[in-house]
Amino acid sequence: MSDATTYSVHDGIAVIVMNNPPVNGLGSVLRPGIVEGMKKAEADPAVKALVIMGTAKAFSGGADIREFNTPKSSMSPTLPEINDAQDAFKKPMVAAIGGFALGGGLELALGCHYRVALPKTLLGLPEVKLGILPGSGGTQRLPRVVGAAEGVKMMTTGNPVPAEKGLPLGLIDEIVQGDLLEGALAFAKKLVAEGKGPRRIRDLAVKVDGDPKTFFEAARAEVGKASRGYPAPLEIVACVEAAVNLPFDEGRKEERRRFAGLVEGNESKALRHMFFAERQTSKIPDVPDDTPTRKIEKAAVIGAGTMGGGITMNFVNVGIPVTIIEMKQDALDRGMATIKKNYANTVSKGRLKQEEMDKRMALITPALDIAAGKDADIVIEAVFERMDVKQEIFKKLDALMKPGAILASNTSTLDVDAIAAVTKRPQDVIGTHFFSPANVMRLLEVVRGKATGKDVLATTMALGKKIKKVPVVSGVCDGFIGNRMIEKYGQQSLFLLDEGCSPQQVDAAAQKWGLAMGPLAMGDMAGLDIGWEIRKRRYVERPNFVYSKVGDKIAELGRYGQKTGKGWYLYEAGNRKPVPDPEVEKIIADYRKANNIQARQISDEEIVERLIYALVNEAAYILEEGIALRASDIDMVYLTGYGFPPYRGGPMFYADTVGLPKVLASIEKFQKGYMGEVWKPAPLLVKLAGEGKRFNG
Repeated sequence: MSDATTYSVHDGIAVIVMNNPPVNGLGSVLRPGIVEGMKKAEADPAVKALVIMGTAKAFSGGADIREFNTPKSSMSPTLPEINDAQDAFKKPMVAAIGGFALGGGLELALGCHYRVALPKTLLGLPEVKLGILPGSGGTQRLPRVVGAAEGVKMMTTGNPVPAEKGLPLGLIDEIVQGDLLEGALAFAKKLVAEGKGPRRIRDLAVKVDGDPKTFFEAARAEVGKASRGYPAPLEIVACVEAAVNLPFDEGRKEERRRFAGLVEGNESKALRHMFFAERQTSKIPDVPDDTPTRKIEKAAVIGAGTMGGGITMNFVNVGIPVTIIEMKQDALDRGMATIKKNYANTVSKGRLKQEEMDKRMALITPALDIAAGKDADIVIEAVFERMDVKQEIFKKLDALMKPGAILASNTSTLDVDAIAAVTKRPQDVIGTHFFSPANVMRLLEVVRGKATGKDVLATTMALGKKIKKVPVVSGVCDGFIGNRMIEKYGQQSLFLLDEGCSPQQVDAAAQKWGLAMGPLAMGDMAGLDIGWEIRKRRYVERPNFVYSKVGDKIAELGRYGQKTGKGWYLYEAGNRKPVPDPEVEKIIADYRKANNIQARQISDEEIVERLIYALVNEAAYILEEGIALRASDIDMVYLTGYGFPPYRGGPMFYADTVGLPKVLASIEKFQKGYMGEVWKPAPLLVKLAGEGKRFNG
């Protein structure tokens, strides 16, 4: 037996225990031990049945995705070979499931003849979330147990079901109360006593509601609509259809063929990149994992506006009490009312219990004096984005806050070092850039100042994870990672209008490519006054700042977007759906005329390339300057904060899939076009393209 499995016999019942921490991944170290144990049990006449189990916390989390696209994934015995051996096994075989059986873990359990599980155990095939489908008979076995409709739903959403739901579905045969091994042995002995032999799932037929042809037409339509841009869900539907129409072994071949196609596709590689990139963000080269962290038991938030309220919710959601501070009573009341309304909406949708909402609201202490937060372990300033305002607050915090408290600024563009400089404790100052709405968006840019203490950085990163964010470290520069890049993206969106596009053409091309929304609709949502304020500052600070003034023309008319009912689009009261506005078309046409710009036809392909490569080129500068630690961190910023499509893997990963020489060639072509001076290729991009390398190693 391998070190990852143990084999023992209890009163005629053989037991294989898988032990490959942390999740019993079915990698090349674990698989041989399972087969070896099965052979021993088969050959021993004293053994009447076999139990396969993991620990009480984990049966198996499935394939070891670190081995994907490597020779290890196809080393014998593979999981399909184990499943074949399970089907050929002559004695009853029981899967004893604790914690979870996911992906290949559930496929292993479905290969067993019977299944028992501890209460609350999760059972699922989440492969779709990595852009693939269950590749070891899951698409053939699961529908034979739970029916075609439930099988399609479970596999195309990837959402697991608890054992309590799995029992009536037929996924498991018994819920074990108490010790898992004892319960499984008792179940196996009962099978032997009753003379029950193997019961193979492969021999069952798939239950389909109504006419199969009609069912699969409807399933394809529904799944296709929900899975915009992702190939795997529709491939899963095709595999379930094969389970209905073909003999089991033929269905398995169809599943393997479609699985192999997805594993090699960019969408799956992008989603796997995203999976690992998220785990990488907390690795900071000069801040080891064992860096001591500070205790965070109480927080204070200054500002009860949209950001302050959202930030407050993040803390109380995980049980950390917050003092929320405003200067005026009406602003404080408004902020508290918004928080209450947000929670009430969640309660009305059934996603939160009323008593849980009451508990969270009770953790918030509203206050009108900054001194009310002086005992907090961390204070986050979330006030107006102006340096003088923020510095004034940090002077007060420096004087008031207890020693060792972390002083954080929710700034989206400003210099954290300049904010820290007004305090006597710059080592305690850090930037925490939350994204709006802060209670929903997963991204947290953690801005490390030149004096920020390593313990402060380690504490803030750990806190980010605790409040269920994806924390990404950024160095100090104007706009940090995300907003510095988005400025170049926005710049191109306006140049495209100058040259002949309408706002809806630019937005439609971006959305069709996969972005959650186009740049102009995004501006309307964020508020066009914000970008306008930043540009006015840029015109003063940077004499060579190049930007189309057409955006200023829109903002000068008080058209700030959704909040004023007019921006690049019109918005009807209570409706966020953008409606094209002829007045905007006229403003753009007048601007072209005044600046002697000849409108031309622009393809969707050019729109997308200019928007995305503007992000990529600026990101290459950011990477080279050390503002971001790694290319995958930049990808995570865009995947979790800017609506970048996960199946594209982030701007840097996407550039890698296109090929950096091709990206560079396009940028050099844009250099010769309208406002070409803004397209200076980043030296890092030029270097990597020349060496045939990628951003992501």
